[in-house]
Amino acid sequence: MAIEPNTVVLEVGGVGYQVHATAATLKSLSLGSEAFVFTSLIIREDAHTLFGFLTSEEQQIFDLLRSVTGVGPKSAIAVLSQLSVDAIKAAVVNDQDAVFKAVSGIGPKTAKLITLTLAGKLQSSGVAINYTEESSNTATVIAAITGLGWPERLAEQAVTVASRDGDLSTDELLRAALAQLGASKSVGATDE
Repeated sequence: MAIEPNTVVLEVGGVGYQVHATAATLKSLSLGSEAFVFTSLIIREDAHTLFGFLTSEEQQIFDLLRSVTGVGPKSAIAVLSQLSVDAIKAAVVNDQDAVFKAVSGIGPKTAKLITLTLAGKLQSSGVAINYTEESSNTATVIAAITGLGWPERLAEQAVTVASRDGDLSTDELLRAALAQLGASKSVGATDE
């Protein structure tokens, strides 16, 4: 096995297969160990490309994203690299295309198409959608913050702290979490 920035080479029966994957999938793999990866094979006239996922749910979301006009496999993997499955489902359920606009390479029209196209397909595909309003807001806010470039771990911490203020709307929770991130950044700053 060889791990590179966006791909991993997996050995199967003595043959190495290059698999494109998200950062989370690549982090879960370690050299010299066995791995189970769900894959989708995309066949084009100039290439046969494998995409790998930790869970079958990620693979299903990848395939659903590719069904959207204007979203190819590289864009679909970019969405899964920047947004968790829960954040994607929450954005679709709540018709929040702005979450997808934050993904590099996804424009406003494509973002709207994603929410419209996936709205009916998520439930019919068997992908579980079990949300309370609160968990939906939390996932949406975390996705928005990570879309701004903050690490997911810091986004989750800020949202957890901000949500202690009670029952907040998505916008209020986002403002409170960003304020929390701003405060924590200024605490870590030093005067020169």
